Amino acid sequence: MPAPFDDRDGWIWIDGQFVPWREAKIHVLTHALHYASSVFEGERLYGGEIFKLTPHTKRLFRSAELLDMQIPFTVDEIDDACKETCRRNGLTDGYVRPFAWRGAEVMGVASKGSKVHVAIAAWEWPSYFDPEQKKKGIRVGWSKWKRPSPETIPSEAKAAGLYMICTLSKDAAERAGYADALMLDYRGYVAECTGANIFFIKDGVIHTPTPDCFLNGLTRLTVIDLARWRGFEVVERHIQPEELGDFTECFITGSAAEVTPVSEIGDNRFTPGNISLSLMDDYAKLVRRELTMA
Repeated sequence: MPAPFDDRDGWIWIDGQFVPWREAKIHVLTHALHYASSVFEGERLYGGEIFKLTPHTKRLFRSAELLDMQIPFTVDEIDDACKETCRRNGLTDGYVRPFAWRGAEVMGVASKGSKVHVAIAAWEWPSYFDPEQKKKGIRVGWSKWKRPSPETIPSEAKAAGLYMICTLSKDAAERAGYADALMLDYRGYVAECTGANIFFIKDGVIHTPTPDCFLNGLTRLTVIDLARWRGFEVVERHIQPEELGDFTECFITGSAAEVTPVSEIGDNRFTPGNISLSLMDDYAKLVRRELTMA
């Protein structure tokens, strides 16, 4: 059983300075805790280098902007702090979590007068899914929750509040024996898993949902570029759930999930094949700088 996240050795960067891990605390009346006014990033450190660090940081700033929050640092300052957090904790491979939130200066729905705080933590983190299960393809169930309309939420933001239904969905899936859950969007189209984008393959062509009401992941974009560089056709479109039986391969992508084949979604079966496995291998080489798309 891993140590709880509030009781570990190490350092966490908060508002421009490093504090001992166990002392990185906030007040119970913090605005973000009650009203979900926080945004975050999930990044991977490979061989001492954070993959796509600046794009992640820029997205953090964009997410904050969408929540009407102004981060009191520059992109370069957050980039440098992420690197130093990894160095301070003696990491060469791991997970990096920068996040920004409204503090405890104001308690109520209105946030005027709240200070925006920023913190960065980093820790060792193995594969998001069991390595043996990942090779065979993970089993995915259906979520009862749908991604809401972008008219109701800032769907472009990587905001904490948007993950509430993801937690509910993943917990329910794991209780049912699945590794993850697939969510539809508010219109009934295939959307994404709880923390990863999804791709399907038919007749050598890769199909993936249009990210018009959910996060257009940086790993998703990287894998699309990688697939096209390899000569695969990638089609972004709305996908109906009844189409899943027509696809032969399926995989998901995310900073945590990386590229993970899927063997099952509900009653639909897939076999990890040449495209899924080659992209999984290529992505693993790309992030460790063993492959360049030149």
